[in-house]
Amino acid sequence: MKSFTIGKNDAGQRLDRFIAKTVPLLPASLSQKYIRLKRIKVNGGRAQRDTRLREGDLVEMYVNDEFFDTPKAENAYLTVSAPKLRIVYEDENILLCDKRPGLAVHPHDGAEYGRTLIDHIQAYLYAKGEWRPREENSFAPALCNRIDRNTGGIVIAAKNAEALRILNEKIKDRELDKRYLAVIHGAMEPKAGMLTGYLFKDAVKNRVYVTKMPQKGAKTCQTRYQTLDKRKDLSLVECELLTGRTHQIRAQFAAAGHPLLGDGKYGKAETARKYQALYSYRLTFSFLTDAGPLEYLRGRSFQVAGVDFAEEYFPETARLIFSDSDDSIGNSSRVEV
Repeated sequence: MKSFTIGKNDAGQRLDRFIAKTVPLLPASLSQKYIRLKRIKVNGGRAQRDTRLREGDLVEMYVNDEFFDTPKAENAYLTVSAPKLRIVYEDENILLCDKRPGLAVHPHDGAEYGRTLIDHIQAYLYAKGEWRPREENSFAPALCNRIDRNTGGIVIAAKNAEALRILNEKIKDRELDKRYLAVIHGAMEPKAGMLTGYLFKDAVKNRVYVTKMPQKGAKTCQTRYQTLDKRKDLSLVECELLTGRTHQIRAQFAAAGHPLLGDGKYGKAETARKYQALYSYRLTFSFLTDAGPLEYLRGRSFQVAGVDFAEEYFPETARLIFSDSDDSIGNSSRVEV
């Protein structure tokens, strides 16, 4: 509990606005709840959110100590009072989330604190009591892989340090199989094959370029693809990343003359679509070496419940992809919290 005596400069403010300035990590919805439950009181009694504070008033706040910390990336989860996640799978070690397009995974992707995927994951685990930051020396639930802000799909979160270490190693050693769905303009010839090249990143423009010949600073990029369906001037393709470069799928298909639908950066801006038609829809733990405490995941596959652009442009094929008839796929349902 902390108490504050209202001084001359704070007098005249509404209680809720005083709380917002004094405890910026406390979400407004939680602040209102605490006022209602008398966990925030004025002069020892019940108050209303619009109570006008007077000089000399005593404001008592029975609020967890962590909410009084200085706002920063590490505690942004506290600003999330109602975590919103689409959970594909969860156990004591990992959490698989279906990230929606438009949501950044980390604050450094240009999003505000409290408005990223990791903020919502940490808030969810904090609310469940699975993660107690005050009892941890250094570990916080973390993401094992990233997806661009405007791309949707499965993101892996580790709930403990051992799971994070193992999955980072498995990703580095390419022992996880990630499959993407994309809608491209035109049709690939051949219908299935490999896109190879060298990818150079321009950090200033946040754009990559694909060349056929190696050049200084460029890295090899390989994407295996398979055409699943074709309709008029669009094709639905499944992609497997053999290398994990920035904007790899988008840049490689554009370089091949078949940019992704809705990709204004590497193709053409299309007002009908807000995001590029690209989704990391299936994940398989294809371990080649021992995974220790995560060995139970070996060979298991998980996929999202559906992908909007596949269902919109290729409904029959999407129905086959996302049906529950394939017993080899694990929990393909999506639990929203």
